[in-house]
Amino acid sequence: MGVKLIPEGHIMYLLLSPIALAHWIMSDGQSHGNLGLFLCTHSFSIPDVVRLMNVLMVRYNLDCTLRMDHGKYPMIYIQARSMPKLQTIVSSYMDPSMLYQIQHIPPKMSISLSLE
Repeated sequence: MGVKLIPEGHIMYLLLSPIALAHWIMSDGQSHGNLGLFLCTHSFSIPDVVRLMNVLMVRYNLDCTLRMDHGKYPMIYIQARSMPKLQTIVSSYMDPSMLYQIQHIPPKMSISLSLE
């Protein structure tokens, strides 16, 4: 697996625009049920993932944490409490078919009828 690099300094605060964030979610986002959202960052080093998280936390005020996939690959987890804020930031830039990534709808109730 190749290693991707994140530039140091303030350039990422400019590059990670709402449009760029929307595209990142559409291509590498994983909805976590009715909870938060994972951003797959498997090809980045941990310091670079922390740098990306810093942009999400400082520029967009999103609550996110570092998670390890299979104990080996870093991923960014955007917590459920930040999802309404994230929706406001990116939904207008996302293809309608991809909005399920950020629109956390309560699970449907199943009803079973018993005729006895």
